[in-house]
Amino acid sequence: MKPYILTAVIIAAIAAGGWLAMQPKSGTEAEAATPTQGDPIVSITLPKSLSAQARMGERAFNATCVACHGANATGKAGFGPPLVHKIYEPSHHGDMAFLAAAQIGVRAHHWRFGNMPPQEGLTRADTANIVTYVRELQRANGIN
Repeated sequence: MKPYILTAVIIAAIAAGGWLAMQPKSGTEAEAATPTQGDPIVSITLPKSLSAQARMGERAFNATCVACHGANATGKAGFGPPLVHKIYEPSHHGDMAFLAAAQIGVRAHHWRFGNMPPQEGLTRADTANIVTYVRELQRANGIN
């Protein structure tokens, strides 16, 4: 076989493989790849234990934040982003960014969930406890 024909056959095989890989997945595979509204956006590892402050933060988080940010801050498809995510690592979004978001709200800038409104009924101590909870979840998932 001539080298240019062999090259053409190899290129055609690669192109066919690429085309097949780009085809929609069948039934349950495609459904599993796309979270449904309300599903968690990320999977996380829970810490073996939480500090006392983080446990208080978990209670406040579950009372105020879970509706949008999901259980254990894993996000909630169609509602709000995961906070256990590299975007929210301390060097990019410091603790004060979380405190300000809860107190005065924040304009959408990383995700397409819309603006976050200020959260009524949270004290500064509640918010600090929530931040401690989120940071402990993040550390358990390699986000430092």
